[in-house]
Amino acid sequence: MELRHLEHFVAVAEEHHFTRAAERLMISQSGLSASVRALEQELGAPLFVRSTRSVELTAAGEALLTEASRALSSVRAAKEAVDAVQGLMRGVLTIGTEQCVAGVDLPALLARFRSRHPGVEIRLRQAGSAALVQDITAGRLDVAFTALCGEAPEGVRFQPLTRAPMVVLCHPDHPLAGAGKVDWDELGGEVFVDFQPDWGARGLSDRAFAANLVHRRVALEVNDVHSLIDLVHHGLGIAVVPLPIARKEHAAGLCTVDLVGAEDHQWEVSAALPKEDRVSPAARTLLSYLH
Repeated sequence: MELRHLEHFVAVAEEHHFTRAAERLMISQSGLSASVRALEQELGAPLFVRSTRSVELTAAGEALLTEASRALSSVRAAKEAVDAVQGLMRGVLTIGTEQCVAGVDLPALLARFRSRHPGVEIRLRQAGSAALVQDITAGRLDVAFTALCGEAPEGVRFQPLTRAPMVVLCHPDHPLAGAGKVDWDELGGEVFVDFQPDWGARGLSDRAFAANLVHRRVALEVNDVHSLIDLVHHGLGIAVVPLPIARKEHAAGLCTVDLVGAEDHQWEVSAALPKEDRVSPAARTLLSYLH
């Protein structure tokens, strides 16, 4: 099994399209198709279900994708380790982040890294924390800035960066706006705006309401911070968010209300990393700039 075959397979799996994958790899589409067919023949199983519009993984393809990503990550890490011994820093640094995580100024951090290590290509993916941690496990990311609480999944470790309490964010005309502090059970009948389930803040809120035996209705789900704030601005619901989000300039004019027992449900931002022996030199260097 050749590494280039695995690289070609992963590109098609990520792009869901042979033409886009070929353009990304800068090879001909016919050459890419031949490479994938050779891999399928070697494994004795089809890896993709092809249609005129897209390409989807088969069950065999799904199984291969995780291991192929890990294998390519290990090869890349080996090359970068040798470069590091020789005083070189090059290759690719793949980073993931949830939107608006506290404790790290990511644009400034990346700019500092690039200015010192121009030979390293930086790739960035923004997604929910749960999806980013899966990408760390699969070897698709070198480091991810996430907001998941609790123990890290097998093969992943969390390096804590900061913590913040959860607060209620509401329109100034809302009945809760004048409250100094509210209990969780006072929120049971409210309409909520919240992030999608794989966001760290959403998972924390869901667990907090469950722990306090309060049923809530999330009527409006969004995938970015500004949309959530806009919906609250228009009085379409209230939100339980980390304090740094409530303090954003875009949230000016809204009311922030403290929660009873908020110290028991802290929003925790961490750098998610693979096991110690799999952390790339570039990722180590990037994280050293946080201190």
